Amino acid sequence: MDFGFKGGFTFLNHKYPKHPVDIVWANELNEAACRTYRRNIGEHIHQGDIWEMLDDLPLSADIVIGGFPCQDISVNGKGAGIEGKRSGLYRAMVEAVRRIRPKAFVAENVKGLLMKHHAEALEQVLRDFSSLGYNVTYHLYQSADYGVPQTRERVMIVGTLPTVGNFEPPAPTTHKGSHITAKEAIHDLSKLDEDEGFNHIWSRAKKSPEQGDRRLKADRAGYTVRAECHGNIHWHYELPRRMSMREAARIQSFPDDFIFESKLRETERQVGNAVPPVLAWHVANAVLNALD
Repeated sequence: MDFGFKGGFTFLNHKYPKHPVDIVWANELNEAACRTYRRNIGEHIHQGDIWEMLDDLPLSADIVIGGFPCQDISVNGKGAGIEGKRSGLYRAMVEAVRRIRPKAFVAENVKGLLMKHHAEALEQVLRDFSSLGYNVTYHLYQSADYGVPQTRERVMIVGTLPTVGNFEPPAPTTHKGSHITAKEAIHDLSKLDEDEGFNHIWSRAKKSPEQGDRRLKADRAGYTVRAECHGNIHWHYELPRRMSMREAARIQSFPDDFIFESKLRETERQVGNAVPPVLAWHVANAVLNALD
């Protein structure tokens, strides 16, 4: 999300210009993810429990962005909803917005938040943010409609102060039938040898009944890359192996010079947990339009 909001990168020969955004403070619990963040985004990442770090927040910022953990809401999760230990962390984001009072905020989560049995949870999240005096809307995005070679659906909750413009979701840049396919995204990596420094490494896990253990289809966008794939990441569309982490990063729309500072399993988690940078770039553009 941060990488996409900053912009200034190229993905599949398409340039995504830098946004007039400076990220001044960020938080993450996972040590390996923090190493990756420092290498690719900046030294302003603060590792630790967000509840213990709220007093270290900056006094002001124009925008607050975040993705509160979705495992309790995901269709692959345990269904605990926002009362779950991890998804309940959205309240930390509400507290951050309350303290900083940004002009706008963006909160990202999985499509599962819109499922019927989570309706009450969604209403609670919207109420909690709205009670702070923000105009709050939400929108379901299909990543493939925005130049991401992956059919990843995510919800973005956006709030703006009444003193700024209304947020309008960015219009899709492409439509089903013209999505970037898996082959278009990763075909040039097929002949490369394994290269740990380039994150071109892959799981040796055998065939498994676990969800997500499917073979990519060359002529369509990739399936959603899961965070908790436990090695059961999708198989390459033609090679007798699973996708490499570099190929998965491509499916997620990371540029090749974004290097993950971790071994295979931690890289799987980071790639799978990420918001596609290209989608984040388009959302950032729309947020900045509202602020203008």
